[in-house]
Amino acid sequence: MQNLNINSILKKSNYHRPLLFNSVMWSLAFIILLFIFSKGQIPITADYTYTLGFLLVIAVPVCINFYVLIPRFLRQERYIVYLLLFTTILISSAFIKSFLFGNLLDFIFPNYFFVSYLSKSDIFLTYSIFLITTTLFKLTEDWFYFNKNQNQVLKIQNQHIQTQLSALRAQINPHFLFNSLNVIYAMALEKKENITKAIVELSDVLRYVIYDSDTDRITLKDELQLIQNYIAFQKYRGHSENKVIININIESDNFKIYPMLLLPLLENAYKYGFSGNDTSENIEIQLTQKQSYFKFMIQNLNHNLDHNIDDNYSGVGLENLKNNLNLVYPDKHKFNIAETKDRFTVVIEIEDEQ
Repeated sequence: MQNLNINSILKKSNYHRPLLFNSVMWSLAFIILLFIFSKGQIPITADYTYTLGFLLVIAVPVCINFYVLIPRFLRQERYIVYLLLFTTILISSAFIKSFLFGNLLDFIFPNYFFVSYLSKSDIFLTYSIFLITTTLFKLTEDWFYFNKNQNQVLKIQNQHIQTQLSALRAQINPHFLFNSLNVIYAMALEKKENITKAIVELSDVLRYVIYDSDTDRITLKDELQLIQNYIAFQKYRGHSENKVIININIESDNFKIYPMLLLPLLENAYKYGFSGNDTSENIEIQLTQKQSYFKFMIQNLNHNLDHNIDDNYSGVGLENLKNNLNLVYPDKHKFNIAETKDRFTVVIEIEDEQ
């Protein structure tokens, strides 16, 4: 599967707006504190100055919390360390603030005379509430930002998976199509009577591949019909239908699987399982389904040690089929290949609750 540079994509659609966040937070803080310091009355100049000075002093520990403690400790799940450092900063800065706030205001605003609006205990309480509230505000903002980015990541990954699976939906071997058209052409030259039937059977395969399989799931009934149509057409290429032995043991033919999982294996068996010289040649298929369990086994004579289908075949080699199974049924399937001197066997097992 092709790697996605998700970070670069997210940067182009970054939902994080630190300037907007800080503007909203500090504006709300100013309005709330101004209301508190003015005791609900119409604020005077001293109230505005006192509130502004209060925010200037408290901005230092808030920024330390936002841009040092939260990203380095809280987000890294180092909760104990974060709580210790947060408490230390809270107590020390509140203590410093309660004793130095008046002197600092006199230094910054020498033309104003301030009467202490809050006692030392009230300053400590207000300071603690402010730090805790802004922390929760920041965590809420981070949570929304994270969720939006996660949704974007999932959307990108899903689109990428669908692109990867498109090869599995266009699954007709170009060689099969080319050879099939040649067979029909030869039958037309010889004016054989069953040419019409051959065209109909080929069109049934093509219609399923091009149109009917364009969905997330297909029933076993439809997938088995595709296999039977494919096998039926092979007789025009010199492969008797009697050469394919199918054992079916299913509870429900409405059980759904991803379309076009089975045809590549059948094509592979036809490609490598027949040499044309051995009358004992055959393909054995076993299909089992019980509740959420599905198993497909196909076995043929081993005439060729290399069973990888050409890469030009819509990307549907055995290795690529494994990759597609990983996309469609992650952690819900088994894909096994067994090869001996005489036989080549492929088994797909799927556990899929429906």
